[in-house]
Amino acid sequence: MGRDPTSLPLGPVPFFLVESVGEGRARHARNGQLPTGSGSCTMGLTKQYLRYTASALFGVIASQKGNIVYVTLRGEKGRYVAVPACEHVFIWDTRKGEKVLILQGLKQEVTSLCPSPDGLHLAVGYEDGSIRVFSLLSGEGNVTFNGHKAAVTTLRYDQLGGRLVSGSKDTDVIVWDVINESGLYRLRGHKDAVTQALFLREKNLLVTSGKDTVVKWWDLDTQHCFKTLLGHRTEVWGLAFVSEEKRLITGAADSELRVWNITYTQEMKDPNEPESKKSKGSPSGAEETSEVDETSDLDDTLEERLLSCSKAGSIMREGRDRVVTLATDRTGRILACHGTDSVLEVFYVLNEDEIHKKMKRKMKKARKKAKPKSEEEEEEEEPEDSVEMSLQEEIQRVTSIKASAKIKSFDLILTPKGELKATLLLQNNIIESYILNPSAQVPQVVRASKITIGGHRSDVRTLAFSSDNIAILSAAAESVKIWNRSTLQCIRTMACEYALCSLFVPGDRQVIIGTKTGKLQLYDLASGSLLETLAAHDGALWSISLSPDQRGFVTGSADKSVKFWEFELVKDENSIQKRLSIKQTRILQLDEDVLCVRYSPNQKLLAISLLDCTVKIFFTDTLKFFLSLYGHKLPVLCMDISYDGALIATGSADRNVKIWGLDFGDCHRSLFAHDDSVMNLQFVHKSHLFFTAGKDHKIKQWDADKFEHIQTLEGHHQEVWCLALSPSGDYVVSSSHDKSLRLWERTTEPLILEEEREMQREAEYEESVAKEEQPVVAGETQGETGLAGKKTIESVKAAERIMEAIELHREETAKLKEHQAICKAAGKEVPLPVNPILQAYGNISPSAYVLEVFKKVKSSELEESLLVLPFSYVPDLLVLFNEHIQLGSEVELLCRALLFLLRIHFGRITSNQLLVTVVENLKKNTVAKVSEVRNVLGFNMAGLQFLQREIEAKDEVTFFADATDRFEEKRRKRKKKEKLVLAMV
Repeated sequence: MGRDPTSLPLGPVPFFLVESVGEGRARHARNGQLPTGSGSCTMGLTKQYLRYTASALFGVIASQKGNIVYVTLRGEKGRYVAVPACEHVFIWDTRKGEKVLILQGLKQEVTSLCPSPDGLHLAVGYEDGSIRVFSLLSGEGNVTFNGHKAAVTTLRYDQLGGRLVSGSKDTDVIVWDVINESGLYRLRGHKDAVTQALFLREKNLLVTSGKDTVVKWWDLDTQHCFKTLLGHRTEVWGLAFVSEEKRLITGAADSELRVWNITYTQEMKDPNEPESKKSKGSPSGAEETSEVDETSDLDDTLEERLLSCSKAGSIMREGRDRVVTLATDRTGRILACHGTDSVLEVFYVLNEDEIHKKMKRKMKKARKKAKPKSEEEEEEEEPEDSVEMSLQEEIQRVTSIKASAKIKSFDLILTPKGELKATLLLQNNIIESYILNPSAQVPQVVRASKITIGGHRSDVRTLAFSSDNIAILSAAAESVKIWNRSTLQCIRTMACEYALCSLFVPGDRQVIIGTKTGKLQLYDLASGSLLETLAAHDGALWSISLSPDQRGFVTGSADKSVKFWEFELVKDENSIQKRLSIKQTRILQLDEDVLCVRYSPNQKLLAISLLDCTVKIFFTDTLKFFLSLYGHKLPVLCMDISYDGALIATGSADRNVKIWGLDFGDCHRSLFAHDDSVMNLQFVHKSHLFFTAGKDHKIKQWDADKFEHIQTLEGHHQEVWCLALSPSGDYVVSSSHDKSLRLWERTTEPLILEEEREMQREAEYEESVAKEEQPVVAGETQGETGLAGKKTIESVKAAERIMEAIELHREETAKLKEHQAICKAAGKEVPLPVNPILQAYGNISPSAYVLEVFKKVKSSELEESLLVLPFSYVPDLLVLFNEHIQLGSEVELLCRALLFLLRIHFGRITSNQLLVTVVENLKKNTVAKVSEVRNVLGFNMAGLQFLQREIEAKDEVTFFADATDRFEEKRRKRKKKEKLVLAMV
């Protein structure tokens, strides 16, 4: 089949190459641009390419992997929502339906969001386990935490916003210090992915749930799991606290919401003392008679010392499937949950006053119903014992909100007026907001807003560029949208059937869509109306190709036929003017389903890809058979012919791309292109470069002359369905199963293949470093707790910078000693050459340079960097730490690093006789300097509290003065109104 490229005649190849480059140079010379040609230019015998870079992401309103949350922006609550959008986070204004802020991500998809209690920050969890904290004021993410090995599934701040807990698919729970920008500790215990984590407000406790069917209670003072709830038979998908954290509600994979009573024990009990009274819900035990009984009672007492938890009952949901999201608003009064359907169930939790009132009413009713008794019996009777509140009465069902599609996530907020706002993230790329009054007798659910225009409801299956490179057409199962390429705004939306292929009619005033039912739909862009629908084929219309003379087009379908169509003008019934229409001219019947059709640029040949894995070439005028291209193992899904008609490239479901000559039908080269099916292929105009899109989430650029892979465009997170190149070749637009459309732009930056390969190797090395086994601390066992961070390429680089700084310090110290010896021998002062690195830092000392390097290490990576550092550098560090702590510089940072080094190298430091004096000096200096810092902090805190009290006192005076002024103004207005009324009378 394939012919050796070296044996091919060399005449035509330089001719085509020189022709394309010449035309490109002339065109760009006219425009006053660089001679970029069609994406490549020749320099002697080498070929230089131009890089394509990601320009924009559009078409996605919200991704379904993450959750939706209300955020406070510009001082307003309940108006703005943050949603995941592939690797970015979009902030939408629900009132206007506009995108107001984009928090730029890197590469990984967003999986979890959580706003801080003060409303100034947003924590974002990603697919690779990293967490970034963004400022909502500036939109920048300055803090990054790396600790998880898999996707982050839940994030939650504590009440003050100083700590952040994260749960992941890697079964670990990590608590982070947001203020210090570092990890505190890792909690191990779950056997499957963590689904939810909640801090308690008043206690230093944490509750986590997982897919391992258990709920765990953690004491954060000791980092120990002191209680495990085992009352679930299936995965626990959600947790929520209600009734001032006295009740815990859990949602599992059934229609039952389990309610647990929590009793907090304030007093500390002596474990050796026999219990006379048991807390409610605690197991009743016999007297301690044996050592085994003592141990078990010790564990029970440890649990009861903090709290006891007992099941109170269950609330039945309307849905029969699993709970997807279970949450409350920030007050804990409103509880809501949803399953895998489109219904959000809302419950109202009564507070103590409401329960007391309801109990009184029930007691009155009970007294009326009871038979008359003597006064003595009535006095003895206690109604509280006979009248009880059921769980369904304490947690009342308010209503159900029916969304327009399946719900993926929601968030609630209770306004000061008592209205409940609920925003829903739906499966079909929509955000809906609802308002209801939960305290009304019959709550009416009103849809406040719906954000839909910015994207399709389903995956985009076809794309096309207008001839002027300005408009982009995208079509999905329900609609056709026209986008402005420069502004990325949707300018037209037209309803259609399931679209599979499309094209702009010459003139760019109409578009044609081929559908899954075999119809051709003709739309007018000016009015956005459907002009005509033709039943073109009996099967799915897979492909459409415009003829080079622009007078018609050809369609290929699953009904085993290829039809030829021409444009014509017909009289419009509703208007005097004629309108565009289409008519069928010829038909070509084949033996197999047609998957793709393409005209050659001179319109002499027609290439047809069939279901039997072959590509048949026919003459266009006579429809006679010319060539058969066979060699693919699976059907050819896409193909394209180069601008000069010399080459045809075919992409198949067998993951290969084959390049054929159209003169003899010989296979020039077969390329293993993607790790999954090749879904689309298109040549760049006026060149032999082409792009392919695959189900492996990648878009790749290839050179059909040299058979080389030029570059990979990575960005999509799921299968890429289609792509389209602009006629000029400057832009590429692609669509994916992640609902996003991405625009790629050709830059003037040259792309060198060797450099590209080197960058690829570096990226692979960085990935391998992250996958390596994590370093362990000597003497520490793999228990319930561990270090929060993980080894990353950044922590390795930071450790290398510290090592280089210590090496420089050693060299400079040795040089100084040598210089002093030379000066002593010479009897005069000899100038010492200055190190250029130290000179760049302003002629600082070597020890000060080491401190500067230390200060530049990110706070979140400090521990991991020190863990990677070899022990041979530790003695030098301890000496330098002693020197700087004695001077009082960066005491907090150096103490943190010192204590960590002592912890991980304790054995080797204590056994080293040379370090005894250093450690003794460190002990003395550290205690003294830390006391000084603590005193300064205490003084500052006292001063700030005094200022706070002063400001509050002034504010109170101002408040009362303002109130008096307002009262006086109202009185003046009332008197004025009365005078006017009297005058009128």
